[in-house]
Amino acid sequence: MVLHDTFTISRHLDVPPGEVFTAFADTAIRRGWFRLPGSGASYEHDFRVGGGETASSTFTGLDTAPERLEYRSRYIDIADAHRIVYGYEAIVDGDLRWTSLVTVRLDPETDGTRLEWTEQVAFLKYTGDGSTDLAHLRGASVLRLNGLDAVLQSGRQRQQPR
Repeated sequence: MVLHDTFTISRHLDVPPGEVFTAFADTAIRRGWFRLPGSGASYEHDFRVGGGETASSTFTGLDTAPERLEYRSRYIDIADAHRIVYGYEAIVDGDLRWTSLVTVRLDPETDGTRLEWTEQVAFLKYTGDGSTDLAHLRGASVLRLNGLDAVLQSGRQRQQPR
């Protein structure tokens, strides 16, 4: 059985849409906020329609065996500083656990950007009724966006005159 869900996270970011877009597009900046947990991580990123990203790492939790994590995405639509649409797969120990379609909207606001992250997920393998897997995915997305905000703020502080 496949478990489907959709969730949206909205955020106000204190920088213009172009800076947020750059944080998705520029691989060096992206590494500051998009990371897999664990050790031995590797990343490749090709930010263009038809391009994508691959990442892998080994995660060891408390009292658990190490898990090999893999992430593979493909960019479907990129509208400069306004919209990014991509699909991705999450693989754990060689098993495809879930796949998602993500739409990121960047709308200008007077004092920054309104980011809307909408994720449509299909869990192919999950624990119990899937509620903990869904909570984990939503929580990881929130943490990732917290990291994005932190990277944007630190970049802004470096740019301000002293």
